[in-house]
Amino acid sequence: MTLETQPVVINFGPQHPSTHGVFRLVLTVDGEVVIDAKMVLGYLHRGVEKLAEEKTYVQNITFTDRLDYLSAMSNNFAYVQAVEKLAGIAVPERAEYIRVIMAELQRIASHLMAMGTFFQDAGGWGGPLMYMFRDREKVLDLFEMACGQRLTCNYMRPGGVSMDLPPEFIPELKKFIPAMRAYLDEYEELIAENEIFKIRTRGVGILPKELAIDAGASGPVLRASGVRWDLRKDDTYSIYDRFDFDIPTGTVGDCYDRFMVRLQECRQSLRIIEQAVRDIPGGPWVNPGVRGNVWAPPGEAYAHVEGPKGELGFYLVSDGGVGPYRFKIRSPSYINLTALKEMTVGYKVADAIVILGSIDIVMGEVDR
Repeated sequence: MTLETQPVVINFGPQHPSTHGVFRLVLTVDGEVVIDAKMVLGYLHRGVEKLAEEKTYVQNITFTDRLDYLSAMSNNFAYVQAVEKLAGIAVPERAEYIRVIMAELQRIASHLMAMGTFFQDAGGWGGPLMYMFRDREKVLDLFEMACGQRLTCNYMRPGGVSMDLPPEFIPELKKFIPAMRAYLDEYEELIAENEIFKIRTRGVGILPKELAIDAGASGPVLRASGVRWDLRKDDTYSIYDRFDFDIPTGTVGDCYDRFMVRLQECRQSLRIIEQAVRDIPGGPWVNPGVRGNVWAPPGEAYAHVEGPKGELGFYLVSDGGVGPYRFKIRSPSYINLTALKEMTVGYKVADAIVILGSIDIVMGEVDR
């Protein structure tokens, strides 16, 4: 017997930390099945792109920290490269290695947060989430050792970084690498083979390869759909062409694949860090010719990095002053959200929680 029901429109959440006010997801449901989904954005809008046009190139680094506030180092990295392109600033070898180390540590820290909270979204609680917070703290300890900050680091500068690594940094990093590898194995055993987790994530929220490409998705969301695209290899920047590492991809494009891609990416980040620690040279950590404010000749530049969530890019236009005339951000969280409707319609309300969690968004770079 088939029951006839009337579709109901509901405000979804609070589930994700942003669905309590700054991100509104409106679902139309027929019973427990989602038949339509609408995203309403803009409640958090802080006007960063316009504020940045009134500040200097160096002052704007602090704005980048507060976009994806779980990936401050990666945000710094993308922005300072755009400034360096615009102003023609060279970066010393040692600074390039330091930047890569910090960016890969940040990828691990961001993915730990993404995986831990995602496991919670899928119905788990306790051990794995707390373990991942524990290990993320070790990365934040390293950041604090390097620059005095743990979350909004403000570490990178046009021409290098704000200060050299302290003597105790590399020994502590060398201890972290094998310990983190063992923890990743533990996570895979605890979560990836958990029957309930697999039931909640396999075949749920499938993003086909063609749709992922058409939607402009990037990062783990794109690679989980089977698209082997990573800016570190496919449009290489900094010194990433010197390192040997693989690009994990999925086959189905479901929530399970998105989790596994992030887990495997953490292992590859450790490979890169290990090589960078082995090869890091001495010398200056910042271009000695860059002091105080940075001046850029009239022109435009775009630079991007493979951030933890995908392609993060900055487009700058200079009119010859000490700050950008125009400042535009290409943020992965915002673009990865665009396929949420297609990923959610046809699944249950309970699945919508898991699907949203699998995208790994931070609203600071969505409503920028």
